[in-house]
Amino acid sequence: MSKPLPKRIEELDWQALQAALDEQGFAVLPKLLLPEECTDMMNSYSDEERFRSTINMERYRFGRGEYKYYQAPLPEVLQQLREGFYPELALTANRWLTQLGHEERYPVSLDEYLEMCHAQGQERSTPLILKYEEGGYNCLHQDLYGDEFFPFQVLFVLNEKEVDFTGGEFLLMEQRPRAQSRGHVITLEQGAGLIFPTSQRPVEGTRGYYRTTLRHGVSTITSGTRYSLGIIFHDAK
Repeated sequence: MSKPLPKRIEELDWQALQAALDEQGFAVLPKLLLPEECTDMMNSYSDEERFRSTINMERYRFGRGEYKYYQAPLPEVLQQLREGFYPELALTANRWLTQLGHEERYPVSLDEYLEMCHAQGQERSTPLILKYEEGGYNCLHQDLYGDEFFPFQVLFVLNEKEVDFTGGEFLLMEQRPRAQSRGHVITLEQGAGLIFPTSQRPVEGTRGYYRTTLRHGVSTITSGTRYSLGIIFHDAK
């Protein structure tokens, strides 16, 4: 019998994940979501009562595809993912702040952090599900939604590459000061995930730490339909 999702999150190799975030700026998660959990989330796409808004990406020149923001209260799986990942990522977020010469500012619990968002007028839920069909893609961007934003987000792919779709690799582009940009192309299996920076990260140089800016996107879907789940920790205005 499979372990409950909070236990699966707790038992991740967080020491290795923290090291990967520090060294390369992102960390690939093993298959964390069960196939049936992925299927349930994909099936939720047609239940409009679960969502607060739907975005046609082509209309806003974000790319080609569609995504929907879940309405609060969130489905149980989403809530467990958000609550389970936040404490460990807050540790990294605070460590990154100190490396850049700032004081720690992220509280230990998601509820406390959301209070900070709400104090800034950011009260709308942000976890979302994304759907791309053949020819779809997502331009490089950042998910900020207001003055208050958490330094990390997590993405899960819900269906199977090379079975349900082809193409659709995750793209992460890092702009280094006074240097050429560096790109990463990351392929994820069904139920696997990726932790990546929302906006910036510290990199150690010869004179201490400096900031680099990151944007993310999705390459063109060459066949089929790709579903993914985005866990964003800050709420939106």
